[in-house]
Amino acid sequence: MNLNKLMEKLTAFESYGFPVLSVYLNAGANESGRDEFQTWLRNELFKHGKDFEAESVEAQSFEKDVERITNFAENEVEESAQGIAIFACFGAAEFFETVQIEVPFPNNRLLIFDRPHVFPLARAIDQNPVYLALWADTNKANIYIFGGDTIDAETDRENQVEEIQNTETKQTKVGEWSQARYQRHIENFHLKHAKEVVDEVEVLMRKRKIEHLILCGDETGIIPILREQLPKALEESVIGVLNLSQYDSLEKIHNETLELMREYDDKKDEERIQRVFDTAKAAAGLGTIGVKDTLAALSNGQVEELVISASFDDIKYRRKEVEEVLEAYAPGDDNSAGDELPEVDEPRQIADELIIRALNSAAKIYFIEDSEKIRELGGVGAVLRYNINATANG
Repeated sequence: MNLNKLMEKLTAFESYGFPVLSVYLNAGANESGRDEFQTWLRNELFKHGKDFEAESVEAQSFEKDVERITNFAENEVEESAQGIAIFACFGAAEFFETVQIEVPFPNNRLLIFDRPHVFPLARAIDQNPVYLALWADTNKANIYIFGGDTIDAETDRENQVEEIQNTETKQTKVGEWSQARYQRHIENFHLKHAKEVVDEVEVLMRKRKIEHLILCGDETGIIPILREQLPKALEESVIGVLNLSQYDSLEKIHNETLELMREYDDKKDEERIQRVFDTAKAAAGLGTIGVKDTLAALSNGQVEELVISASFDDIKYRRKEVEEVLEAYAPGDDNSAGDELPEVDEPRQIADELIIRALNSAAKIYFIEDSEKIRELGGVGAVLRYNINATANG
């Protein structure tokens, strides 16, 4: 499942007045080793069924959605899935999309709007960055590509690229060679092997547009040889080195490299927030702080980077101010998803609107986890491509 393509489909979806069910489930086992989401989901679906007038077309659409969602949750959830998302609107061309990923959603949620609720899915994509992990010793190497916008539970285990192995560097008898000549022979093959591995990594990273590289292996053996062969662009993409053995499992390699990746991303998040503060306060005015100004900049297509809290509780705004921004930009000319504007009284819809307008204007989106600085921004800020006022006055 390509999640970016799914996001495009969800943000462009028109419900034509029918209810859209957005379900997010944390499918991880509880302390007793049992899934709790099944019971929670049945109760929530039953409770929301009372919100519709009996025999109405909306009620009929909802009932069909309940059938499909229940069937999926009971019969089609994969064992490895930690997070499940379901989007359903039977009344609008029987719309039904599902996602199963190995990254859990923080909470079970069922929301019914006139559009899919995309904020948690966008957050999951951001929290699963694509990176390449290279494990190597002096005669073989394994390359793994983890994360990215394709993170299905079923296919995420197929990240291992074929093994690179140089049989000429395996242990051999010295024979008639002198020790010094034999040592030079081995060193030359180690160097040749390192160059071949680096070439393969460079091609993969360029082809798949991967920006981050983690090196794994003997930090005193092959790693120094590898690093000497890295071209400048590849060396700058290295975010860390892990001392891992060839006997370590794929799961261990994934977990340890992911932890390193997250530590790196946390540091970058602080830099991103500071950049928003600095650009917003600078004379050029290439930054915004708060929902109102950021939403307006997104509507104008000005935003280069959207920085937004991963927690809804941090996103604060004044209803009247946001309402004025939404009214100032007619649907169709403002990077919104469709003809219907979000409900200003629904913070989740406003958060969605920020994400949608960022996606529609090719802005980069960064979710910030548990940061006091993002709270000072009212949960939202942006770095701009250009300042409209500065351009007009120039």
